[in-house]
Amino acid sequence: MSNQRGTLFVVATPIGNMQDITRRAVEVLGSVDLVAAEDTRHTGRLLDALNIRTRLLSMHEHNERERVAQLTGLLLEGRRIALVSDAGTPLISDPGYPLVARCRELGLDVVPVPGPSALVAALSVSGLPTDRFLFEGFLPRTSSKRIARLEALADFTATMIFYESSHRILETLQDMRRVFGGERLVVMARELTKQYETVISQSLDTLIARVTEDANQQRGEFVVMVAGAESASGLDAEARRIMDAFAGEISPNRLAKLVAKLFGGNKRDYYQYLLERK
Repeated sequence: MSNQRGTLFVVATPIGNMQDITRRAVEVLGSVDLVAAEDTRHTGRLLDALNIRTRLLSMHEHNERERVAQLTGLLLEGRRIALVSDAGTPLISDPGYPLVARCRELGLDVVPVPGPSALVAALSVSGLPTDRFLFEGFLPRTSSKRIARLEALADFTATMIFYESSHRILETLQDMRRVFGGERLVVMARELTKQYETVISQSLDTLIARVTEDANQQRGEFVVMVAGAESASGLDAEARRIMDAFAGEISPNRLAKLVAKLFGGNKRDYYQYLLERK
């Protein structure tokens, strides 16, 4: 057994266009002892196209916890392992978190090999504010739970980013309209970097009509980005939540001063909100 500990490489792979693979990713995938893949068949095709013969081992949502002990054992023996998902950056709505977390606990080296990410690619061309955003990933599958989650985000003032599948895209957009209203601006990015890539920026009412009429817009993989809510008071939604929570315990003057330090802006605006709240 080697006394030298191994390294786990978290490797981003193309989300569609094969030319988006980085030189470093090719080098790492070809030099490691093992590639832990979400779907070995899918990754096998990628490696074949790159003329790479590295051994593959499956690690998906149904077996990833069982694989942690096996893979960390190999890493402790000095092996070098690459972690990949079917597309994009691992762990971003994909398996891998238990492995990376355990490696950190054991003091093993975890090295990122950056590259494609659907959420970053979509946000960069959305035309929505990018200075602050929330990545929510996939919403719940059932409408009732999906609506409950969206209602919790109704007052969020920054851009919101969701992933969705072709099976639920129309239902999800309809639930968003129910919670956010038909006038809310949404950008739907479909099949990014692939042949039928489309990026549509419209109100929920208009977008739902378009997706309903055009079956092609219900196919593929989706990134849905929703414009943040406009606060009636002009204040950040999180700042208002904090003031609402502590209004009965701290004087308006002191609370306004504290919130202004946290969120910036004019103390008088926060103080006026607290007075109007009464």
